[in-house]
Amino acid sequence: MSDNVHKGHRERLRKKFIDEGLDALNDHQALEYILFYAIPYKDTNPLAHKLLEEYGSLSAVFDAKPQILRASGYSDNVIGLIKLIPEFSRRYHIDKTENKSKVIDINKLCEYFEPRFIGKTNEVLYLLLLDSKSKEVFSGIISQGTVKESNVPVRKIIQLAMTYDATFAVIAHNHPGGLSLPSLDDVRATKIVTNALSVVGVELIDHIIVSDDDSVSLRQSRWAKQGIFIADSEL
Repeated sequence: MSDNVHKGHRERLRKKFIDEGLDALNDHQALEYILFYAIPYKDTNPLAHKLLEEYGSLSAVFDAKPQILRASGYSDNVIGLIKLIPEFSRRYHIDKTENKSKVIDINKLCEYFEPRFIGKTNEVLYLLLLDSKSKEVFSGIISQGTVKESNVPVRKIIQLAMTYDATFAVIAHNHPGGLSLPSLDDVRATKIVTNALSVVGVELIDHIIVSDDDSVSLRQSRWAKQGIFIADSEL
């Protein structure tokens, strides 16, 4: 009897989602439904409530770090599914909005980078390389951790720029859970990359900083007036 009631509940919730969409479910029902696929033979309603109570919101559950979830006793099946959702969301958004011709509008770099940081709970540094016609020749994460002068992978940036015969470069990183305002470390790192790339004839055209729901272009900020995008050799 218990199994039949439980099965009936799952089927009703699944049908409601399929027929009416996720907006028809409240947060704990949505999380409960997702957890069906990690825990196929157990009532996931109590677990959904526990996760929301523990982390405070649906987004906070999905942003929780795997090691924290594991330390709280959650199984790898649950952790894997929870972390899959924001990662798939990021991949879906990028694929749906990506310019298939790969020609990048340098006036819309914030729009280009924002979806690439969806679900990223640690700081990562992104590099975008363009040819002389602003066509993308490389785009990817090149390091993880706080962006400071001491740990910017300058050699890797130069190697990639030369490998892909780039003319222009853009770097971007995130401030998870913080503001997109540039720090002095961000400004100093930008200057270092500007000078390094100028040696191989590549121009750094911007440094984008992304927070949870905002982004800032250093070139369009007051810092650009300090000459951080001008190589010292050009002064």
